[in-house]
Amino acid sequence: MGTVPSTPRWSSARPVDTAEYLIGTFVGEKSFPLTSDFWQKLLELPLSLQWPSHRVRQACELFAQNNYYTRHLAKILIHLGQCLQECISTSGVPSTVYTKAVNAVYISSVFLKYLIENAKSENIEELHLSLDESEVIQNNFPADQNIENFVMHGVLSFIGTLDVNPETHLLHHELLNFMLIVMSTQLLSGPSPGPKDVNPFIDAAMAQESSLVGLVVRRLLINYINRPRIPLNDVSYSIFSEGSQPGVLQRVGSAAANFVLLPFNYLVSSGGEGPRSPLADSSLQVLLILIHYRKCILVDESIADRKSGSATSDSLSKENTYFSENPYCKALENARDIEFDRVDIEGNAHSGPLVRLPFASLFDTLGMFLADETAILLLYSLVHGNSDFLEYVLVRTDLDTLLMPILETLYNASRRTSNQIYMLLIILLILSQDSSFNASIHKLILPSVPWYKERLLHQTSLGSLMVIILIRTVKYNLSKLRDVYLHTNCLATLANMAPHAHRLSAYASQRLVSLFDMLSRKYNKLAELMDDKMHIDKANSPEGDSIAEDVSTELHIYTDFLRIVLEILNAILTYALPRNPEVVYAIMHRQEVFQPFKNHPRFNELLENIYTVLDFFNSRMDAQGMNGGWSVEKVLQVIIINCRSWRGEGMKMFTQLRFTYEQESHPEEFFIPYVWQLVLSRCGFSFNASTINLFPVDQPIDKQNVDSEGELNKPQNGELIAELVQ
Repeated sequence: MGTVPSTPRWSSARPVDTAEYLIGTFVGEKSFPLTSDFWQKLLELPLSLQWPSHRVRQACELFAQNNYYTRHLAKILIHLGQCLQECISTSGVPSTVYTKAVNAVYISSVFLKYLIENAKSENIEELHLSLDESEVIQNNFPADQNIENFVMHGVLSFIGTLDVNPETHLLHHELLNFMLIVMSTQLLSGPSPGPKDVNPFIDAAMAQESSLVGLVVRRLLINYINRPRIPLNDVSYSIFSEGSQPGVLQRVGSAAANFVLLPFNYLVSSGGEGPRSPLADSSLQVLLILIHYRKCILVDESIADRKSGSATSDSLSKENTYFSENPYCKALENARDIEFDRVDIEGNAHSGPLVRLPFASLFDTLGMFLADETAILLLYSLVHGNSDFLEYVLVRTDLDTLLMPILETLYNASRRTSNQIYMLLIILLILSQDSSFNASIHKLILPSVPWYKERLLHQTSLGSLMVIILIRTVKYNLSKLRDVYLHTNCLATLANMAPHAHRLSAYASQRLVSLFDMLSRKYNKLAELMDDKMHIDKANSPEGDSIAEDVSTELHIYTDFLRIVLEILNAILTYALPRNPEVVYAIMHRQEVFQPFKNHPRFNELLENIYTVLDFFNSRMDAQGMNGGWSVEKVLQVIIINCRSWRGEGMKMFTQLRFTYEQESHPEEFFIPYVWQLVLSRCGFSFNASTINLFPVDQPIDKQNVDSEGELNKPQNGELIAELVQ
């Protein structure tokens, strides 16, 4: 491959020889000007040659050596931009223009991927995205525009303005794959974006006009909603060879080196996963990368000049930098329902072009695909960032469409990543901040819950099921993950729900009291351990001091948890007792679990209310004087009757706990690595693990399964935690 084959006669050469020659010439030493007919011949070839993986790598290595002199990457990107311009401006795209565009984006993707993941310089100079001054520039390439801006404008314009149909489907898909590859420069930077990070293509995407940005965001979401399938009869384009044999560039992509994602691979059923839409998947992945990108800019350029030339972005203080506005994030946050033209509270219509989306279809699609983490992250981005979509969700009468898959995923927490559990709990916390949500979930009755195996749940309210699953998640966390943030989010959601509880089921009520018992056992173990440490002479044991400090910290945490559970019970008894006889029964049935804490200084005032309720109903039970013994039904009947006469006398009123979710000041340090881990586990191509600096990688990321060692075990700088608002 190191030498360029002799030129075949165009009229008589076999297509294999012609393709061999043109690809060899493209990666070789000779530079062809933009105006050469070489590019026309390269991009119009019906490529049907198969190459083994070692030849693919040789081609990429040779291209990397020669690109500095030939600038063939820059030139093929310009041709790609020009082909896309022609596709957009021509109604009824001619097959030759379409073929050229597909081949241009395909060839660009293969070699760009190799150059990015093998970059040796921080500035990714190996791309050489410029032309020699002597190069003759064509009329349709603006002289004052850089190449990455030109090509990204073309790519985004095609995606945003041309509908997906059987004729354009393949090119849409390849352009999305191209975007994933060119935006992968983020993988080379650290988890905290810095002013020295180099992401030329994604920065070019951020620089587009707001009208185009809106079109792109809308198209990506429409693709996700409509989930167009690959037309199986659409194999006439040159990217496919005849029959079942993959073409040369398909071979480039499907070789062992895994250079590029292939639509060809999706023509074969993946088996066991049901119908897939690769275009929908790629659209969502591209959207998530775009909306979570943050461009870090120095407040004062002279600060960087005073730093050492070898200084990394981490050495530049966050106080001296800021993030430029992300137009894609803004477009998603300002998206409006296509059926509802709303003016904001101040009476001013939102400025600028708005993204119009069918919220009903988006809601239904998310409900169907919440088993996938990327869908969860999209739902989080919408309910956290877009107040209109959140409001739409809250007024839906079929909340089970979203909540049931969320609760089922939490039920199967042991088979999910910790990040997936975090995101779902935060979504529930955001929803629980609305009182109408907390009221409506108790009105929706579920005939059955087939995936809940511990017991049969018939005619259970959605609110009761939510209580059961949240408590089950706390129990799982206590035994497996032992993560404070997860406990906090579960208890925060339960606390928000408590004042609005309505006809909580017997099982949910029992689990609520069992939650106090479960946490109290953990508290007692820590208290005993702390007591033991206090009796050990630690005079010469610094390690003993450290252990005692850790135990003390954990003891304080579980003291707070127990207090929150007591606040939850208090809220139900104070504001909703007549509507929740099963909660009263559960407290009476397990009243002994509260006794050890009756005189505890942190709990006694909260327990006073619980004992006021116990005294009231115990006295009513005693007045009945049942000689034949009490059955569950009889006890419950007495409780229901006396609930009607309950007036809350003697109850102390406490300020309602209300938890809200707020992002930390640097959420990008969590979200950018998290998004890319999801993308790499799903997108179909691998990335050289040794060059990834965005997150720690011990081994290559498995497709469709992020290894537990490679995942972000818990939020750190961008922590996703609840903040208590008194």
